[in-house]
Amino acid sequence: MQDPSRKIIHIDADCFYAAVEMRDDPSLRGRPMAVGGASDRRGVITTCNYPARAYGVHSAMPSATALRKCPDLILVKPRFDAYREASAGMREIFLDYSELVEPLSLDEAFIDVTDAGMCQGSATLIAGEIRQRVRSSLGITVSAGVAPSKFLAKVASDWDKPDGLTVITPGQVDQFVAQLPVAKIFGVGQVTAERLKRMGVSTCGELRAFTVFELADRFGSFGKRLYELCRGVDHRAVKPSRRRKSLSVENTFASNLLTLDECLQQLPALLAELRKRLSRIDSDYTVHGVLVKIKFEDFTRTTVEQLATAPEMSVLSELCEVGYRRAERPVRLLGVGVRFRDRQQYSPDQIELFTPGDNAIT
Repeated sequence: MQDPSRKIIHIDADCFYAAVEMRDDPSLRGRPMAVGGASDRRGVITTCNYPARAYGVHSAMPSATALRKCPDLILVKPRFDAYREASAGMREIFLDYSELVEPLSLDEAFIDVTDAGMCQGSATLIAGEIRQRVRSSLGITVSAGVAPSKFLAKVASDWDKPDGLTVITPGQVDQFVAQLPVAKIFGVGQVTAERLKRMGVSTCGELRAFTVFELADRFGSFGKRLYELCRGVDHRAVKPSRRRKSLSVENTFASNLLTLDECLQQLPALLAELRKRLSRIDSDYTVHGVLVKIKFEDFTRTTVEQLATAPEMSVLSELCEVGYRRAERPVRLLGVGVRFRDRQQYSPDQIELFTPGDNAIT
């Protein structure tokens, strides 16, 4: 029997690569655009925004075909460093609510918040807060699904895109799944969907007419999976891929910070938010470094860090000045953070990765 008390959130960024590009270049907003390779080099579309999708453009489509469908399509080269940075920012937000975070790709992840104490323990409120924080701190939108299982949480996150939130309570599972198209079942591709159609099956409710033995006879080991999922049964646990290594708070400003003094004036608010989030961190983590991140108006980035056991304003101010002096250009993003030592994984014999006073540029 599936545990109805489980609370699982699936977060899926909306047209992720394209969203990052539109965030960093507002002139792209509202115009059909896609991220992908050049059409004269057999490039393909990685992702596209919703105006482009209205023309029939979609991911994995050859760029040449996309341009025929939408002659005004703006094709942007991928910037994977920017996408990885945004993905890391999302994951840091997820980890504020649970250590049980299972990334599926750069733009989506499962979060098990069954035992979370935030937001009165409400998965719906947590999902809403995550969406708001991603929007305000990273400048992109995500859709969220909340359900008692991974299968249904993922289905729910795609239910009201873009920028949507869909909740499936334990009491709604049976009715929701019964009307769900079988094509929504993970693992049911075009070939399997066609086989099911020939059996007179288009919804999960219709699939329930077949016994587990009949489905196993027709689909092998996948038959048992079909039997369970068409009833909304999914016992898979959220499996975190790795432990937390750092925590940071950052802000992308609507108007660039023009001077060092303007940057320093932003530090108290960032530090207050960082300390707030640190208060919720598991005691297995101890701080062993602090850092300041700066992104300049031309999108170059620098990170300055040093050993410390707690974030203090005096140290952050010094690091901020060091980072700012490296370019002395207007600043579009400023962040402060800490590096962790994980007591579950740390050995006293390990060599420190950096020593006091060292600065790192990333």
